[in-house]
Amino acid sequence: MNQTRWDYSVFDKFNFERKPVGIKFLLNRPEGLEQTDKIMPICRLFTEAQTGQPFYATKDNFSCVDRLILGMIDPEAYMVSGQIGAKEKIYQEARANSRIYHHIYKIPRDTVRYVAFSSQDKLTFEPDLLIITAKPSDAEIIFRALSYSIGKPLTSKFTPVLMCAWVFGYPYITGELNYTVTGIGYGIRMQRVLPEGLFLISVPYDLIPMLIDNLKEMEWVLPMTTLSEEDRKVFSARIMEEIQEEYKNG
Repeated sequence: MNQTRWDYSVFDKFNFERKPVGIKFLLNRPEGLEQTDKIMPICRLFTEAQTGQPFYATKDNFSCVDRLILGMIDPEAYMVSGQIGAKEKIYQEARANSRIYHHIYKIPRDTVRYVAFSSQDKLTFEPDLLIITAKPSDAEIIFRALSYSIGKPLTSKFTPVLMCAWVFGYPYITGELNYTVTGIGYGIRMQRVLPEGLFLISVPYDLIPMLIDNLKEMEWVLPMTTLSEEDRKVFSARIMEEIQEEYKNG
């Protein structure tokens, strides 16, 4: 784990307050990284990587239901029965909480024994996920880059609890982008790991090269967003004239 195929420096242009984090799920111990000495939920370990040195974590470093999502433990009956959500007043009844376990994504049992974390600027491995924490104006550029060359709609999928399943498990297993807004997930909100109102965008390895290429190619600040109302009308009219002229001559 000492090199990356992609140039992640394009993300430096954002001047993110909180750096993107690369995460890799591993069967065997990663070389060149030290094990963290902290014990905390994966959402907190993720924020540790934003400001510290790269590290890896094992089953003993995780302290939440994240171990279930990572395939490190089997679910306890009381957990999947939904009793916790009912007693904590998150769900009306246990049956509602229990239903989410039919939808969340879990990595197959014992296929991940180590999880590597690194901020984008210190990456020495090719991440399985690149997780970006962004204010709305920066998220707009990221989202546009994720659609710029393919035009596919961007969708968000999550449940009020077990947000780690949707930030870490779902994108890794399905290859689908996912995102949420900090402050709406019960666990992340309770842990107070990030301020409210930030986009948490989880990009699977399938989409990282496209995201980098599109960020390098596209215009980040669009002309229409910098013009006055009057100038926008002129600009729009000129574009329409060009399109109509091309159509006529095509």
